[in-house]
Amino acid sequence: MTMSEERIQKVLAKAGLGSRREMERAIEEGRVIVNGEKATLGDKVTASDDLRLDGKPVKVENEKVRRVLVYNKPEGEICTRKDPEGRHTVFDRLPKLPGERWVAIGRLDINTSGLLLFTNDGEMANRLMHPSRQIEREYAVRVLGEVSQDNIDAMCAGVELEDGPARFTDVQFFNGKGSNQWFHVVIMEGRNREVRRLWESQGLQVSRLKRVRYGSVFLESTVRAGTWQELPKKEIDRLAASVELPSAPWKSIIKHKRDPMKRKMEKQRTRRSVENKGRV
Repeated sequence: MTMSEERIQKVLAKAGLGSRREMERAIEEGRVIVNGEKATLGDKVTASDDLRLDGKPVKVENEKVRRVLVYNKPEGEICTRKDPEGRHTVFDRLPKLPGERWVAIGRLDINTSGLLLFTNDGEMANRLMHPSRQIEREYAVRVLGEVSQDNIDAMCAGVELEDGPARFTDVQFFNGKGSNQWFHVVIMEGRNREVRRLWESQGLQVSRLKRVRYGSVFLESTVRAGTWQELPKKEIDRLAASVELPSAPWKSIIKHKRDPMKRKMEKQRTRRSVENKGRV
């Protein structure tokens, strides 16, 4: 089966090799070869073309399996693949994807915890991160200082930061008293330290920051810090639809799901069997 022509950067992004922007840079750097010749921006390919990135063949598929992971990032981890200082990165604990790689949907700074999404679909990642899509990000924020309604009104109306205007679309008090108050805030973009800087513009300090939602995906309590969970197909399709992408095939990356209690009972039976043999 052949596929209709698609731009090379889009095909590479769909193959999970990076975001569309990263693949555009790879083309400009001459790292992408099509049928023995260097590709240029604007070129298109079909399934019958020999497409290679850094000398490695890229299989072009019509029905690529789309996967999404929900990861609960602990404080102290950084959002890069490798760190020259040897610090833990958010990629360290993710499952391996033979022939593909995980693409992070957005970032969290080293002192921020909570929800990070990873996918093997670079095109979906690119759309979900793009400011024009206006995807909601919700955070739980612990604030030091007395928060007034005037502060909240100002942050919702808009504040001029050094890199442009910013605002929350919603601020809701959650719980706490005095200098230990928790709020939930919603923002529509992911600029560097934007949530913290909005609060700082009001003379208030953020002491804890945790992302709890990205678009339609919430961080469930079952996903402990430093662990990941697969998103089911229904939720992936909903997320894809929010950025005008069609449904795609899904297949679990967990090959064998075994009940931990059953595994414990099997170990106990094996141990008893060995002990009984020793008595004969």
